[in-house]
Amino acid sequence: MKVQIPDQLKADIPPTKWGKLLSATPVVMAVVATMLAGLASSEMTRAQYDRSLAAQQQSKAGDQWSFFQAKRLRGAIQRNSLDLLQSTVELRPLNATALKDAAEQLSAKVNDAEAAKVRTDLLAALDSPGGQQAVSFLQRGEVPPAGSPPAVDPNIKAALDAVENLTPDPEVAPLLARISNQALEDALRDARDHAQVFDTATKPVNQAIDQLDNLLGRRAASLQAKPASDAASPAAGASLTRDFTAARLRYASLRYEVEARLNQAIANYYELQVRKSNISAERHHYRSQRFFFGMLGAQLGVIIATFAIAARQRNLLWSMAATAGLLAIAFAIYVYLYT
Repeated sequence: MKVQIPDQLKADIPPTKWGKLLSATPVVMAVVATMLAGLASSEMTRAQYDRSLAAQQQSKAGDQWSFFQAKRLRGAIQRNSLDLLQSTVELRPLNATALKDAAEQLSAKVNDAEAAKVRTDLLAALDSPGGQQAVSFLQRGEVPPAGSPPAVDPNIKAALDAVENLTPDPEVAPLLARISNQALEDALRDARDHAQVFDTATKPVNQAIDQLDNLLGRRAASLQAKPASDAASPAAGASLTRDFTAARLRYASLRYEVEARLNQAIANYYELQVRKSNISAERHHYRSQRFFFGMLGAQLGVIIATFAIAARQRNLLWSMAATAGLLAIAFAIYVYLYT
């Protein structure tokens, strides 16, 4: 916006520094108004960006909460199945020696090619490092260790506790203000790495357990061909299969519980990011409004200065224009630094 002052009016302005300053007031106010309008637009753009970022982070948090719920549900199903099994039949601790003996006796009791193959595969699985590790965890009723949980920044811990206790957002905001975006991103990365460590540790054990379960199922199918009076009949191996199933259900319930808690930790960090992005969006939106009001004040200064020139009332009205412009600048600086 450019203001041209007629030469006749310029002649009426005192040729002093103060007069020159007054004559430049409309131009300065126009520049200030343009600057404030740009700042208002910039702050609104940043507010929209933070809102969009918060929506993306909320979607990621939702995925983690879905994983958490699904794994908690799967773990509950495993525990319920185990309780039902324990209440209907007699169970004994899983015995690795009994598993190997059953495999070695299979081809002798059931003389066919399929039984021989099952025997070979089952013995190989039991003697493999993965099989021995899997049977060991099944016997102890434990899951592979996930390693030490990552250290949590005290400020992040305070914010997590506040969110968990359903603290109102106005009280959570000061806690989030103490946390940098980088610190929160680092904590989220550590939580994901911790979950990946557990997944890596359990993967070979899970594969070995699935393999043993499949081979025991094939063993049971091979025994179907024998007469019921034979010692290798299905009834003779049913107890061993039940013991293995109970151990597998116990292991699976523990594994799903650990995985669910790891997903919960990741989701909690995403929730903090969502809240932090929303707070930032609100702040930029507020700043945009205040910059807009400052722009209106600067425009008011331009209008007053224009009327002052037109009315040739240079002293009072031009001073009011300069004052309005200075107030607009001071207000913009205040908004930028303190809001």
